[in-house]
Amino acid sequence: MSTTTTAAPPKLRPSAPAAITRSRVFPLAVFILTFGLLLSDYMSRQVLSAVFPFLKLEWSLTDTQLGSLTSIVALTVGLLAVPLSLLGDRWGRSKAIILMGALWSVATVGCAIAANYEQMMLARFFIGLGEAAYGSVGLAVVLMVFSPARRASLTGAFMAGGSFGSVLGVFLGGILAVQLGWRWSFGVMAILGLVLVALYGLFVNDRKLARNQHPGNIPAEPVAATPRRAKLRSLVSTPAVICAYVGSGLQLFVAGALFAWMPSYLGRAYDLAPNKAAIGAAGFILLMGAGMIICGMVTDRLTRHLPIRKWTTALVYASLSLVLLPLGFAQGPGTLQLVLIGAGAFFAAGTAGPAGAMVANLTPASIRSTAFGTLTLANNLLGLAAGPLVVGILADKIGLVDAMKIVPFISVLVIVALFIGRRAYPSSIRRAGDIASA
Repeated sequence: MSTTTTAAPPKLRPSAPAAITRSRVFPLAVFILTFGLLLSDYMSRQVLSAVFPFLKLEWSLTDTQLGSLTSIVALTVGLLAVPLSLLGDRWGRSKAIILMGALWSVATVGCAIAANYEQMMLARFFIGLGEAAYGSVGLAVVLMVFSPARRASLTGAFMAGGSFGSVLGVFLGGILAVQLGWRWSFGVMAILGLVLVALYGLFVNDRKLARNQHPGNIPAEPVAATPRRAKLRSLVSTPAVICAYVGSGLQLFVAGALFAWMPSYLGRAYDLAPNKAAIGAAGFILLMGAGMIICGMVTDRLTRHLPIRKWTTALVYASLSLVLLPLGFAQGPGTLQLVLIGAGAFFAAGTAGPAGAMVANLTPASIRSTAFGTLTLANNLLGLAAGPLVVGILADKIGLVDAMKIVPFISVLVIVALFIGRRAYPSSIRRAGDIASA
């Protein structure tokens, strides 16, 4: 008489139970606090643009030196985003966020007490060190607790925090610099950052994040007791994901130039005082942030059943930026110029949401922070670091007004990269699926 044995069923990741125990309030709290720290991140980074006129006068700096003070942060972020994002994936995302926020806030205090260009450059380096992995780790935390169907909207909204933080940094920095002195512009940003770090540590930790992970982000297939982490080569294993990195980074060359130089552009082209130029520039940066959010929402709505349309929407946003911004900067000072530049600024970073969703679709969930770190690397090296520095160099040679006329044409390369990525997307998404299941 033979006996049969029944193999134990494979261990599954929790799905339904996780959905039952999830808090409805916690994901919203995570988004608010993580978004708040992102505001602090960019307030500390971009307040410098509002005090350019003061530093130029007090320390006799060239436009190239001013641009380098902006670019050192983005360069540091770009170079260190991937390794620090990888550490965040492995050490614990909430702990990494708290440490990073504390570091960039303390470094902002260093900016407030800097006595010369070299000390300011060193403090700005440490701001970049603190901010390096925040965008990628913070975004991974946000996407973890929300539905995958909202990725482009959430990515666009989260990255728009960079624009809104820049608005607040430039707006408040310009006012504080005139009223209290430029050092207090940095001091206030540092205090706000430290308060937000304390609140994050009080309400968010990795255990709560794991318990409140959205069921749509939990694979239902059988897995081992200890999940296998995807190999790092999967971050660049398909042509489409490489094109997403490149297209996103190059488009942010335009956004980075606008972030850093619009206050000075308005001051020089319209002969405005620093505080008034900062307020005017804040309006354009606000338009960029609104564009990120709205473009992300439009992308999600249009691509719900056809993900390849994310590439199409990104192409449209880059094309509109390419048309509107050159037309605007070619005009003489006046209402028409401001309207055209504002319209172009709205679409200048509209590719951010679609690009983040593309990268999320084309890379494994187990190294998602590192994938966003790779995107951050491209965004900063190709865009946010290069844009301000290149414009500063051009401004020293041909003047800032003429330099800004050249900036928008980088979008030609963006359109080429996105077009190639769209063509490669069907085969790349199949390849990404094969890698994930291997």
